[in-house]
Amino acid sequence: MYAPPGVKTSKDFPIPDEQKAWVLGDPGRLTLTKKAIPVPGKAEVLVRIDAIAICATDLEVIYHGPPALIEGGLPFNKNWTPGHEYMGTVVALGTGVDEFSIGDRITVEIHAGCGQCKRCREGMYTSCHNYGKNYGDVNKGHRANGFTSDGGFCEYAINNINTMVKVADDMSDEEATLVVTAGTAMYGLTELGGLIAGESVVVTGPGPIGLLGVGVAKAMGANPVILTGTRDNRLAIGKKLGADHVINVKNENAVEGVKRILGGKGADYVLECSAAPNALNEAMLMCNRGAKICLAAFPHGSVPVDVANIVRNNIYVYGIRGEGKSATHRAQAFMEQKRFDARLIHTHTFALDDLPEAIRYAKDRVEDAIKVVVKMRGSVAKKMAAE
Repeated sequence: MYAPPGVKTSKDFPIPDEQKAWVLGDPGRLTLTKKAIPVPGKAEVLVRIDAIAICATDLEVIYHGPPALIEGGLPFNKNWTPGHEYMGTVVALGTGVDEFSIGDRITVEIHAGCGQCKRCREGMYTSCHNYGKNYGDVNKGHRANGFTSDGGFCEYAINNINTMVKVADDMSDEEATLVVTAGTAMYGLTELGGLIAGESVVVTGPGPIGLLGVGVAKAMGANPVILTGTRDNRLAIGKKLGADHVINVKNENAVEGVKRILGGKGADYVLECSAAPNALNEAMLMCNRGAKICLAAFPHGSVPVDVANIVRNNIYVYGIRGEGKSATHRAQAFMEQKRFDARLIHTHTFALDDLPEAIRYAKDRVEDAIKVVVKMRGSVAKKMAAE
């Protein structure tokens, strides 16, 4: 059985020598295979993965490659396992770890910065200058599970203690996988101003980050919160998460709708989560002078931007990557306090062996899937509606 030297384990959590793991071959092709159980080093733990959510960025990686960077290049045919939005149980401790105990339930961030570069020293570890330079030597360079090192579409993973957040016992495995999504929204709103009580916020795009962006903004005291999108059922979920107003852009121009709701004025903040080609230009038109825009989505190509409008109106534009500056800790605290119900975006659950089908549901939005979760053990229905 698994018993590496210098690693603390427990008979209460026996660890096998091998695990099931999905590996990426050619673009879009995943194969279920066996891998050895990884060994945690200094300041690391071994996590038994209990559940993992599928993110739109996972689909980008699986079908196109970037932003994954394995061995200095594209991630295809390198015996590499994608997936990053997972939670689980600590089952082994590396050298010097006393911040966590075996048996702790945790959820994870993606990025563990190198800790040495300028950005990491500033706390911006998601912008680590050593991104992608650590493969094969995790002691040098940035580590991002599911992007530069093995991710979570498997049964066990290594995580640096800086990437982990303890979750409450009454939080389900499925809900715990959503902390990182809420953390991304939290990071965006933190960068836009942090304390936004009484400020108006527009969220564009009712995908997972946009919907939880509504919940986080409302929990931070934003008033009003306006959500724009094209699907009435998702806008309805946004209302349940705290949106004061929703605008279906098929029926009303988004800019005109925002101005109508705000009495002719623009919004104080816009959290852009749609990645639509003209999203930034529309966001600028929704803004009041001196407002702030956060771009939380990856557009698929270069887009023209009216820079003069940004300058004339003193608008601030921020781009974020992931859930930096420990935003997951703050998001988890809101979720533990029931400030919003992240479970509303969880629509389907699959078993690990059925990962390709789970990915199909997420990619093709089968049955309007929003957040698809993969469970590692126990009986799992082919699909399960959110509560």
